[in-house]
Amino acid sequence: MLDYLALQGSTENPTFVTILFTVLLAFLLSSLIAFTYEKTTRQVITPTDFLQALILVAIVAATVMQAIGDSLARGLGMLGALAIIRFRTTLRTPRNMIFTFASLAAGISCGVYAFVIGIVGTIGFCVFAFILKYSPMSNLTNLTGILKFELPKSSEELAALENVLDRFCHKYAQIRYQISKPKSKGESPVSPEKLIAYEYHLRLKKTTEGKWLDEAISELETVQSVKINFENLPENV
Repeated sequence: MLDYLALQGSTENPTFVTILFTVLLAFLLSSLIAFTYEKTTRQVITPTDFLQALILVAIVAATVMQAIGDSLARGLGMLGALAIIRFRTTLRTPRNMIFTFASLAAGISCGVYAFVIGIVGTIGFCVFAFILKYSPMSNLTNLTGILKFELPKSSEELAALENVLDRFCHKYAQIRYQISKPKSKGESPVSPEKLIAYEYHLRLKKTTEGKWLDEAISELETVQSVKINFENLPENV
């Protein structure tokens, strides 16, 4: 039976078995992280390249840490070599960045032969990722939208409209308020009542309530030129 404690003892001159065990463990832990990401992400299309990167970056980190060992000179040389490489790929969501760091942490733990830390940390990270997926924080809809409409200046239905938004929206905020300009001197002196253009940024309580929100706003008599644009924001890599 393989003695794991003996494997952690030789950091300066690791044996072939130690190196092989380190790489395999880094692969297993990063595969568990990639599996957790694939099962907990809200993306419809699974980013295959990102999943492979999560696995491979842990192996690279473990290899680098084994190569450096306890040598300060190697560490400085590796730092200089990595400074030459420019990584231009951007992670557009904080969640993807956290999973990348988790995979790096697993690889580094294996590379410095802190196997127990790597195993416990990876399992704990994956367990809590699944807990968060089924927690109330994950039930918030990601369907956001822009509401545009116009009201006559003398209308008092803005409060009624915001009551409608309270019924159907988890959050909303007014982001634009514009009063129509008066007519120029050359035009007819008889001008219609000034209109005020409003624009709201909102997030629905449920993704199926967009239709009912539109119908409820349409029942308000003085509300004009109603436009609602919804967008389901994805988790981009």
